[in-house]
Amino acid sequence: MENHTVIAERHAHHHHGGMDGFHDYTEAVNAYRKTFPDKQQVLEQTPDPAVREMLLHLQEMGVETVFDRFDSQQPQCPFGIAGVCCKNCYMGPCKITKKCPRGVCGADADVIVARNMLRAAAAGAAAHGARGRESMLALKKAGEGTLDLPIEGEAKIRAVCDIYGIDTEGKSINRLAAEVADILLEDLSRTVPGAHLTLTSFAPKERQEVWAALDILPISVYHEVFEGLHRTSTGTDGDWRNIMQQFLRVGLAFAWTSCLGSSIAMDSLYGLPKRSRSKMNLGALKKGFVNIAVHGHSPLLVSEIVRTGQSEAFQEKAKAAGANGIQFYGICCSGLSAMYRYGGVIPLSNAVGSELVLGTGALDLWVADVQDVFPSIMEVAKCFKTTVVTTSDSARLPGAEHYAFDHHHSNLEEIHGLAVKIVTRGIESFQARREVPVFIPKYEVEAEIGFSAEFAAEHFGGLETIAEALKDGRILGIVNLVGCSNPRIIYEKAVAEVADVLLKNNVLILTNGCASFPLMKLGYCSVKALEQTGEGLRNFLTDVPPVWQMGECLDNARASALFSGVAAKSGHAIKDLPYAFVSPEWSNEKGICASLAFRLLGMNSYHSVYAPTQGSEKVSKFLEHGTKELLGSEMIVDVDHMALAERIVNDLKEKRKALGWDS
Repeated sequence: MENHTVIAERHAHHHHGGMDGFHDYTEAVNAYRKTFPDKQQVLEQTPDPAVREMLLHLQEMGVETVFDRFDSQQPQCPFGIAGVCCKNCYMGPCKITKKCPRGVCGADADVIVARNMLRAAAAGAAAHGARGRESMLALKKAGEGTLDLPIEGEAKIRAVCDIYGIDTEGKSINRLAAEVADILLEDLSRTVPGAHLTLTSFAPKERQEVWAALDILPISVYHEVFEGLHRTSTGTDGDWRNIMQQFLRVGLAFAWTSCLGSSIAMDSLYGLPKRSRSKMNLGALKKGFVNIAVHGHSPLLVSEIVRTGQSEAFQEKAKAAGANGIQFYGICCSGLSAMYRYGGVIPLSNAVGSELVLGTGALDLWVADVQDVFPSIMEVAKCFKTTVVTTSDSARLPGAEHYAFDHHHSNLEEIHGLAVKIVTRGIESFQARREVPVFIPKYEVEAEIGFSAEFAAEHFGGLETIAEALKDGRILGIVNLVGCSNPRIIYEKAVAEVADVLLKNNVLILTNGCASFPLMKLGYCSVKALEQTGEGLRNFLTDVPPVWQMGECLDNARASALFSGVAAKSGHAIKDLPYAFVSPEWSNEKGICASLAFRLLGMNSYHSVYAPTQGSEKVSKFLEHGTKELLGSEMIVDVDHMALAERIVNDLKEKRKALGWDS
């Protein structure tokens, strides 16, 4: 069967008009732009008082933040919002309007919007995959003995070997680690077509059959990203449906290697997280310490920096320099992965709030690796004499010091020496900036962290216990509430208020990455938050928070493991269960991929930010509702996040009704 034809036929009802038809998107875009808040609205409505204090403090000092720049950019380009601008060749750039419904090459809005979405998905898959590769390489080298790093995830490695079918008899943990790494690297970079081993080993069989029928099984991340860029290049693929088929392929490559494969490598190196507690928010900043923030997404060098800085030798060096010791803080995902693996790393903010953290003046050293590190942090750091260090050849900042792995990762074995240099710079920076005034809002809270499917199975005596609670209604549904922040909606408000509605309705919430910061610092990741839930969820959890912080954004893999595990115990497919992926404030290419990954599993995704597809009615319909027949899932967007929350609850109830679970 010609599988592309299958997709085309199933979406024939989306075809309106001929090739020269024009869908007028201007009214929709103009209405959407009117929903964007300005900085004053953020000040009035953001739920975290520490954010409000820092915004006012920096405003008084004349320090610019992301919210000032968002205001300055208004009105944002309608062609970009609608996805109808094309810069893929140099006969343009072209934009699609009623006057000119085709680009110079003849591409219409449908093709241009589809191309832009595919390129965004390719970038998202590359982003997670590139930093995951670093962990895969480190696992391989540690296993082979050429990199002096302890392999702390023996239990994870043995469990993965069992799933992969690797013979473990008589093999050392180092040898097994190297064999796992080889599989992960092969799935990342395979060029000769063959089975994607992680997908075929871990994905539900029901889903594999669906994906095979649609001909969207990936070869490797490298190949699908390579092919995505190829078919969107000048004069190549001119069929929007075929482009969107590759979009789905990239989504699978992202899910099973960029996300799960990278997660396997990290957990094999560093072990699984354990349930623990951490102080949270700006009030946890400590005066008198060498304060070091780690910011970004790559755990390899960060882990060694934290180990080095927490050693007795370096704590004594800090004291000899006049400090009380060395304290580490987390910004974005590097901070989250360090937080749940090493006690005493205090998470402070997601990426959008990084300038506010720098604006306290309390940080001596800012260690930036890759992704979600905005160039603007250099200006704020300069104002407060904070030393900024970059640690990746992929991500340099003008004016920052650079101590990093090289492009070829040929100096991985120098990891300890690099960590020593960086921590030493923190002590030196502390000594050089003692006169800098410090402003710390007095807001802090304790959050529980370190949740996973493995924790749930152990704590509740097996995932069947959760499956039973889901069936009998003590748990109405389970959602993964994640995503980066976006100034198009009030900072962190949607995440918090959606959580309120879900908890009241007995929905168990999983979270990770940037969205987990407001949930942690506003008290949702605490047993005390059970007071906000319905009676059923409260009685089931008893001594466990109703929001489970599972780590960084890569740890969406932990959420999918829980979804899959509970589904297996319930005897139902994921697509039929009361599950949802919720990302109200998503803001980048990785967010497109994350949403797509869960929809490919058959779960609806819910958002308060539109994808840039409004310029094409066909692509918009395909992305939002056209996957219902193909995958069993839809993408629901509502800029009113409270209405979105109620829609989520109602859809979960409909799923339950279809299963016959509610009388």
